[in-house]
Amino acid sequence: MSNSIAFKEWQVVCDALATGRQSILLRKGGIHEGRQGFSFAHESFFLFPTRFHAQGDQVREGEVREMPEWQPGDSIRITYHAEALWAITLTDWSRVAALEPFHIYSEQTVRDRFDWEGKGMASGSIHLACVRVRELAEPWDFPYEPRYGGCRSWIELPHPPTAWRLHSKPVLDDDTFSTLASQLGA
Repeated sequence: MSNSIAFKEWQVVCDALATGRQSILLRKGGIHEGRQGFSFAHESFFLFPTRFHAQGDQVREGEVREMPEWQPGDSIRITYHAEALWAITLTDWSRVAALEPFHIYSEQTVRDRFDWEGKGMASGSIHLACVRVRELAEPWDFPYEPRYGGCRSWIELPHPPTAWRLHSKPVLDDDTFSTLASQLGA
C-alpha cells in the first residue's frame, strides 16, 4: 500500500472534515472508477480538495468557493490526512437518511448518489466510511498534474514530507471522536 494515496473530495466537504463537523464519507463512485466501481480501497489517505462539481445546492452548509478546476502547474496544498476506521455499503435508505446529522450533503445529493446505478454499483446503495482526520503540522504543497484530474476518487500523490505523521494532530479529541464513532456504529 502506498503512503501517498489521496481521496478526492469537494473542497467544502474537506473543510467540514477539517473542522470536525463531518467524520463520515458517503460515496458512490466516479466515472473513471473502473469496471469494479468504487470501494474504500485504502484505509489511510490524504484529503485532496477538488473544485469540480462543487455546487452550492449540493450541500446544506459550508462555504462553496466557485473556482475553476485545477490546471497543470497550479499549487496544490494538502493539509489533512484521514484514516477509515470502518467502511460498509448501505442498502437501506432509512439508515442512510438517519446519517443526516453527521454530514453536510443535501438530502437530494445523498439520494441521487444512493439511487445512481453503474460502474459496479446497484441502485439503492451507497458506501459509508467513518474517518478520523488529522491536520498536518505543515501544509504540503506540490504542483498540480493532469494525472490528478478526472472523475475518480483515488489518486497517487508524490512522496509526502518526511515524518508528516509524527507531527500531525487529530481534529477531534479522543473522547469526542469515540462518542461520535459509537453513535455511528457499523
